[in-house]
Amino acid sequence: MPGPLAGLKVIEIAGLGPTPSCGMLLGDMGADVIRVDRVAKADLGIEIPARFNLRDRNKRSVAIDLKQPDGVEALLKLIKHADILIEGFRPGVAERLGFGPQACFQQRPSLVYGRATGWGQDGPLAQCAGHDINYVALTGALDMIGPRDSDPVVPLNLLGDYAGGAAYLAFGLMCAVFEARQSGKGQVVDGAIVDGVTGLLTMFHTMRQSGELVPERGANLLDGGAPFYTTYPAKDGKHVAVGALESRFYAALVERMGLDAAALPDRNDRSNWPALRALFASIFAQRSRDAWAAHFADCPDACFSPVLSLAEANSHPHNQARGMLAAFDGLDHPLPAPRLSRTPGAITGPPPQPGAQTRAILSEWGFEPATIEDGIRQGVFLDATHSRPA
Repeated sequence: MPGPLAGLKVIEIAGLGPTPSCGMLLGDMGADVIRVDRVAKADLGIEIPARFNLRDRNKRSVAIDLKQPDGVEALLKLIKHADILIEGFRPGVAERLGFGPQACFQQRPSLVYGRATGWGQDGPLAQCAGHDINYVALTGALDMIGPRDSDPVVPLNLLGDYAGGAAYLAFGLMCAVFEARQSGKGQVVDGAIVDGVTGLLTMFHTMRQSGELVPERGANLLDGGAPFYTTYPAKDGKHVAVGALESRFYAALVERMGLDAAALPDRNDRSNWPALRALFASIFAQRSRDAWAAHFADCPDACFSPVLSLAEANSHPHNQARGMLAAFDGLDHPLPAPRLSRTPGAITGPPPQPGAQTRAILSEWGFEPATIEDGIRQGVFLDATHSRPA
């Protein structure tokens, strides 16, 4: 069945950070996502063969040289048929190239123009370079992650690029599309990672202002400071995770560990946490990770989990039952999420080579055959069957 966004036309200007992941979220739910690739290769810091760029699944690719006036003219012609455009340039770059919001709105007044950046469209840092680690550092999030007596721990780029960036941007785009369907007017969605991550920190700002958050890293309820909400090394050097926040779950945890909750120091007194942590660590060090997983298998309320590697995750019975990774084109793809009961998302196409559908897309979106062929000969367009310039 078609996904819930079937009929939605999205133009994604190829880039890094939140942009491709946001496009994937929309494409997974059925949107027709056209990725506009460069004609010449660009230094993107990492070189991954197109087939393995899983975030580009469910997209088609047209390669256009946006540094040529004819290329910009072609993009604006595509925009006449689009509902959404997503770009991830620094503020002002798209305007200088000729396809900023106002130029696009002239072509399509109802267009939703998504701008994915780290710092946002204004402010002292708007023109500065940065990556996920810089954005989460400035929000206060990075300072909260890591052990008590050590350095902050980099949370991959999940928190900034994908949660605060791509997911928040996708939400904003769909809010603006919903409004445009009623008003007929488009608008700009300023998808700044610093804004999204700050939004994710709402509960922690609540705790900070109510006095429930200790400024010291690794000394709080949810940052690994609590002995009942943290990880422990097992006998084999692998780890287990416990998350027994509520008293009834804590009771189930310690009972299965062979302890009497009534005989333990009061867990609500933070001064007892070091002693409890040392005790729990000594117990978990007595068995391997998988032995502990088997020991807790029939204790659903203990909030216990083995810490699995990325390669191990799909072998867990729960993840297998959920089908969290789907086989497609010989690769494991995370299943589209969230899951809709009547019109679920789906993986319908592999990541395309840059320019793989150039002719088809341009023809489908109103370009004459002669214009397409002339553009390919002049280097304005690139078809994947032609050699890509070095």
